[in-house]
Amino acid sequence: MSINFKNIKEIHFIGIGGIGMSAIAEVLLSRGYKVTGSDRKITPMCEKLISKGSEVFAPQKRENIKKPDLVVYTDAISEDNEELQRAREIGVPVLDRATVLGELMKLYKKSIAITGTHGKTTTTSMLATIFHHTTLKPTILVGGNLDEIGGNVLVGEHDIMLSESCEYKGNILKYFPTTAVVLNIDEDHLDYYKSIYEIEQTFIKFMGNLKSDSTLIINADEPNLIQIKNSAPGKVITFGVYQDADFRGGDVTYDESGFAHYKVQYNGESYPVNLPVMGLHNVLNSLAAIATSVNAGLDIKEVVSAIEHYRPVHQRLEMLGQREGVTVMDDYAHHPTEIMASLNALKNAHYKRIFCVFQPHTYTRTKILLNGFADSFKLADEVVVIDIYAAREVDRKEVHSKDLVKAMQERGIHCKYFPGFDDALVFLNENLKSGDLFITMGAGDVNTLAHMYLEQ
Repeated sequence: MSINFKNIKEIHFIGIGGIGMSAIAEVLLSRGYKVTGSDRKITPMCEKLISKGSEVFAPQKRENIKKPDLVVYTDAISEDNEELQRAREIGVPVLDRATVLGELMKLYKKSIAITGTHGKTTTTSMLATIFHHTTLKPTILVGGNLDEIGGNVLVGEHDIMLSESCEYKGNILKYFPTTAVVLNIDEDHLDYYKSIYEIEQTFIKFMGNLKSDSTLIINADEPNLIQIKNSAPGKVITFGVYQDADFRGGDVTYDESGFAHYKVQYNGESYPVNLPVMGLHNVLNSLAAIATSVNAGLDIKEVVSAIEHYRPVHQRLEMLGQREGVTVMDDYAHHPTEIMASLNALKNAHYKRIFCVFQPHTYTRTKILLNGFADSFKLADEVVVIDIYAAREVDRKEVHSKDLVKAMQERGIHCKYFPGFDDALVFLNENLKSGDLFITMGAGDVNTLAHMYLEQ
């Protein structure tokens, strides 16, 4: 369903406090629409919207729906939600967040969608940093809090939009960018997709949303992206490290902090890139950002200079502090590929030992990728697994964190199970020593434990 924004004056968001919903709400608020919304509680993002003129209700209830012209909801909202039911009863058009984001892209002359299973938030944040330090001033929507732009959204001056764009539930098919960036695809969101083949086919269909004058920027190192690349109707730009590419990273090295340095080869010239972040995966993310920036019209010399200002978005190998010589970090990694990438990056920093506390995210992902998770922690010296973070799912008693612990122990990994934060904290206090790294990993609330350790 397409939206005629000219006929809309008031928009209500169910679940407005979420990272993606609040960003869209703020952009529409800046464009002159009356924006209302609701959530289970008033979050800092809700407070920001209120300060900008939005009306936000908590908790969610039928009475919050007056007579808006459009109601927007997220995938996290169930069909029995009181506000959703009320909107449908009184005949208000109801659309999901992804559809509205796709329609919002159409309001801009140029739109850039960052897609792929891994690295979307980081790559979007790198691009935001580059644009912030150069002449392009797009509207930016990112799936995390980036200090560089003061949060998860920045309303820009130019007729261009940059957004992180997720493939969950086929949402990517609702986006219509002029530039699409595909970082990678991997087995994920397995409560919806049944195989990586289904994910690949979804991205191939997404290529049908691009026009002949559009641009696809794609990872040349990923063999499962070849058919996607061949399906693009317009210009194709490649980036990579191992394969020939339009933007190729070479001579990759890591300093004592584990930060990556390399040379990007473009148009027969070589340009040094100094990243203030760890890991080969971030070399690839930065190459995608550099290629996208140059395609947007920026000079490559100012791009590689600007990216040095990048500081990680919160929860992406984020340094939280130190306590008694122990370094404390937090990472959003909640997929085997992401965990392996982060641990590989951390090994370059030469900590004495790496203690990782992992909170599996959703029962479906844990069950299907159990062996992958067990393999992914081989570079950690000590692993603690706590109870699974259910998120949107119900526990059907088909998998438990203890199953993952057993699989790791069978592989010779030092691993323990504790149900929650308190017991894990006791173990950490008894075992961590100066020179160690303690990192929390997961997409739930496991970073609470990292703060508990620092604040005791």
